[in-house]
Amino acid sequence: MLIRRRRTLVATLVAAATAGLVAATAGVAPAQAAPASQTQQDIADRLRAIPGLTVVSESATPPAGYRFFILSYRQPVDHHKPRGQAFEQRFQLLHKDVANPMVLHTSGYNMRETAFRSEPTRLIDGNQISVEQRFFSPSRPDPADWDDLDIWQAATDHHRIVAALERVYPAKWISTGASKGGMTSVYHRRYYPRDVDGVVAYVAPNDRVNPADRAYDAFFQSVGTDAACRARLDGVQQEALRRRPELVAKYQADADAGGWTFTQVLGSIDRAFEMTVLDTVWAFWQYSGQSACGTVPATTATTDELYTFIDGVAGFSFYADQGILPYAPYYYQAATQLGWPSLRFEHLRGLTNHPGLYQANSSLPRDLRARHDGRPMLDVDHWVRTRASEMLFVYGANDPWGAEPFYPSTHDSFTYTAAGANHGANIAALAPADGAAATATLRRWAGVTAPAITSRSASDGITDLDRAEPRNERRPL
Repeated sequence: MLIRRRRTLVATLVAAATAGLVAATAGVAPAQAAPASQTQQDIADRLRAIPGLTVVSESATPPAGYRFFILSYRQPVDHHKPRGQAFEQRFQLLHKDVANPMVLHTSGYNMRETAFRSEPTRLIDGNQISVEQRFFSPSRPDPADWDDLDIWQAATDHHRIVAALERVYPAKWISTGASKGGMTSVYHRRYYPRDVDGVVAYVAPNDRVNPADRAYDAFFQSVGTDAACRARLDGVQQEALRRRPELVAKYQADADAGGWTFTQVLGSIDRAFEMTVLDTVWAFWQYSGQSACGTVPATTATTDELYTFIDGVAGFSFYADQGILPYAPYYYQAATQLGWPSLRFEHLRGLTNHPGLYQANSSLPRDLRARHDGRPMLDVDHWVRTRASEMLFVYGANDPWGAEPFYPSTHDSFTYTAAGANHGANIAALAPADGAAATATLRRWAGVTAPAITSRSASDGITDLDRAEPRNERRPL
């Protein structure tokens, strides 16, 4: 059941660090040094002793050198009402040693259920928790009042988890995340700046003023090194819209075969088709890049070739109800607070059927569509520019999401851009000098020098942990 009620965000912007903090920490005792007898206690027993925390499972075959747990923590649905309705928030723990630093990985989406090490975890040889964002299933209240899904409530979820676990893990804490996960780590830092000792945010967009999106249009006019590639991509979109009847027919055949429907969100297969075509150029640069320009078909390509290319880049299945509904919490946050990129699509004038389609509310069921409040992003942007400290941002030069980046203060904070990189940019992709500087900064914040394990070679026995850092989102708006 979805309960709709509107409440102002004054507490979010004004009282989050004061009254909100008091409400959030009710029932969570401050961290204390563990008695010597407890330091020898089994980690599973110490976790079970934390009020509100449940050990859901422990892997019988964990990665070498680690123990791996699935956990949940009981959270208030509304942190302004800590004794009200509650829900269980999932997170995972990759445990190495209580003496090692802890990395708080904020997914921003669902929690990955298999073990992995984020790049900061590898670089500091840390323990790691990865937290599922509130309202992503199954970490969703029932009934769900979607007004309780905002950046302060989510930041307070993370604050309470830190407060509970820092008793067990007293060393330095680093938070990290990529894309929306990176945004989430920034918001947590803004409202609870003392929770962690540093932040590494990857490819985190910062839509400071939602309607002011000319930076995105400028990005697509200059991205990459090949103007002909950009022209071919524009041509694919134009030709797809010109061949709408044939392509929609192919889309319908795939929908019939896959059991896809379009009634709950986009409303029709034609709207879903147009949204997928509009998404194609963005998705190309987000996930592929200059090296894939040779795969872009010409306007003389067959209809089958056009369909296959668009499906491979943007994915026709995503805008079916079955593809998009799991991302409703993201689109709700984009519609209400985070903002979304609004492109002009001047090269597609006269070819589209659905004006105003490319926005966050289009990707939500009707009863979740809401008005945007621009104040939270202005507040976060101002804080990051003027007061933030120990924050490190990494962007990819060819990633559309980096067109509107965060600009941190000069208080021990840094921004690095990986040349030619897409939405998978990380420290390893930086120029050697930048990568060395970023790594040194991270290790300084974490209080470590040269970790025992930093390689990704087969000899360390944990390569599966490092092959692919999770990117939980398919390109959302």
